[in-house]
Amino acid sequence: MLTLPRRRIIKRRSDFQRVYRSGRSYANRYFVLYVFPSDGVRGRVGFAAGKKLGCAVTRNRVKRLLREVYRLNQDRVREDAALLLVGRKPIVDAKCQAVEQAFLQLGQQSGIFKGSKKDLHVFHGAHHGVRPKHGKSTARQKRS
Repeated sequence: MLTLPRRRIIKRRSDFQRVYRSGRSYANRYFVLYVFPSDGVRGRVGFAAGKKLGCAVTRNRVKRLLREVYRLNQDRVREDAALLLVGRKPIVDAKCQAVEQAFLQLGQQSGIFKGSKKDLHVFHGAHHGVRPKHGKSTARQKRS
């Protein structure tokens, strides 16, 4: 039986903020996955559920669900990055199996699984996930 040791869980606000600010994000219907390759929080994982999800009981259920999904698949996850899983509104009514499928799908997409050819250390800043506009100006032009 796999366990998730307490020392591997991100608890400090500063560590959460570092992963939020500098990590690369991947999202699906149920949660957002932040991946951050760093020595400071390497091999650790954090779980979050904002107040928009509901009362404390609901938020705790969401975090338990995210922890369980991670625990079941932790042997597949590479240890050269920190992960942060943040619940979204549809996870409140979701079953464990659906959330696990979503985790596996996002894990493949982000390259966090062992044997993945995707390089986690290639980051171009905090706005890496934003695509360029390809020649379109964002400033409005005045008409004469």
